[in-house]
Amino acid sequence: MILHMSWVDWMIILLYFAFILGIGFYLKRFSGTGEDFFLAGRRNSSWVAGLAFLSANMGALELLGMTGNTFKYGMFVAHFYWVGAIPAMLFLAIYMMPFYYSSKIHSIPGYLKLRFDEKTRVLNAISFAVMTLLMSGINLYAMALVLRTFLGWNWDVSMWVSAATVAIYVTLGGLLSAIFTEIVQFFLIWFGLFLVSILGIIEIGGWQEVFARIPDTMGALWSTSTDAANNGMEVTWPGIILGLGFVLSFGYWTTDFLVVQRAFSSKDVRSARMTPIIASFFKMALPFIVIVAGLIAWVLARDPNANFALLEEGGKLNYDSALPMLIARYYPEGLIGLGVTALLAGFMAGQAGNISAFNTVWTYDIYRSVINKKASDAHYVWMGRVATVVGILLSIITAYWAKSAPSIMDYMQAIFSWVNAPLFATMLLGMFLIWITPNGAFWGLIAGMGSSFGMFLAVKLQWIPANIITLSREASDMSANFWRAWWAWLICAVVTVLVSFFTQKRPREELVGLVKGLTPITETKHIPFYRKPEFMAVISIIVFVILNVIFW
Repeated sequence: MILHMSWVDWMIILLYFAFILGIGFYLKRFSGTGEDFFLAGRRNSSWVAGLAFLSANMGALELLGMTGNTFKYGMFVAHFYWVGAIPAMLFLAIYMMPFYYSSKIHSIPGYLKLRFDEKTRVLNAISFAVMTLLMSGINLYAMALVLRTFLGWNWDVSMWVSAATVAIYVTLGGLLSAIFTEIVQFFLIWFGLFLVSILGIIEIGGWQEVFARIPDTMGALWSTSTDAANNGMEVTWPGIILGLGFVLSFGYWTTDFLVVQRAFSSKDVRSARMTPIIASFFKMALPFIVIVAGLIAWVLARDPNANFALLEEGGKLNYDSALPMLIARYYPEGLIGLGVTALLAGFMAGQAGNISAFNTVWTYDIYRSVINKKASDAHYVWMGRVATVVGILLSIITAYWAKSAPSIMDYMQAIFSWVNAPLFATMLLGMFLIWITPNGAFWGLIAGMGSSFGMFLAVKLQWIPANIITLSREASDMSANFWRAWWAWLICAVVTVLVSFFTQKRPREELVGLVKGLTPITETKHIPFYRKPEFMAVISIIVFVILNVIFW
């Protein structure tokens, strides 16, 4: 379907691209050193870092993926925003950020180097770099889907246009450029897409009518989770809590350098701790865009008088086309340019986040650590820019892989279960237990990642049935992702502990600032209680509980 776009629509889109590229050229003058290029000079406020923190997460996964998954699974997808995000974001803020920020590291693998050793750092850096490129491909694919849906461009042209734009502004300005554009994109996404949900609710006849027209299996969060057959995702509450709420959620929000890097750019440790707390309030509100839009699309698709259908690829429904098709339905000429720009902004935010994280990890944790240990700071900045371009080119390859997946959300959670789930076990044990050893961490990571990917292949190649992993009769792809993440975390944790019993520990004096009990927190001493991170975290958790009760 190709839409007729007016000159106003085209002008909005072209102005957005010109503005984004202009930011990259302007900020190049402020990214001459490694601290500037990779950490934005560590001078951002908590609000700037907080909005960028969430915006980096609001890429294709949040917009197309979550809307499409709601069409497929129903209200259950809100778990990804609430139990699957908020507790982990607050844990990062209160307990883990002091370790990260006080160690003055450039990346998560950098923390592993300080806490454990070089081999653990390099192992995680390589696995994270591969994961980031796979994630980057998702954003390129999603952007191409939008351009194809609205403009009729082919896949190849769409991917190269989006890739070139991100490559230019991140190469020039580094993390500072990415953060500035992410903040712009944050507001574009909210203003450009919130209207879709409002217009859909009005057309169907109100909020209550939307829920009246969807089946019970799609309209609740917890009341349908006692039996896997009662919900579209085919997962029970233990899978939600252990797999998503604990392992996948904490693994992503506390160890994924893509988002944590934004907090590292804060001006002080209090601002760094406030970053995920501020982001948590906006995260809880996002379902009112994407979840509502997905439910509206489901209702319209089953109304014979609505004349609404998703795109099809190879004879199968493309769930990820739900949000673009709603924009095409509701936005008139002159406004559709804003909707398209909001979608493009989301994908470019996610793409820029992935690429800026990739260039940092490649430069500091692989190139400097293994290949060239004694180069100048200017050389590492140059290498970061080269890594940006190479990362973009590799992302184009992974975009075609993402295109072949039935749902980018299923594909995404599978990747997280391979890398983030076992890494969270390593980080958690390392931060809170002094006696965990470098060899324990290394072999635990190997065991966790290997077991997770092994289970994934075994199910895909039909060597074993998926319900062996999920411990239930039903076993959807998403349910298998949740349970595989839990088993990977558990295997990593057990191996790490066992190996640590028999291998050499690091001296306590080398772990100051890296482990709980050896890291004093003094930055909130003279701050009023209502401005302390702990107080704001309590407010966030209260809102979180209320939302879960309302949609029980």
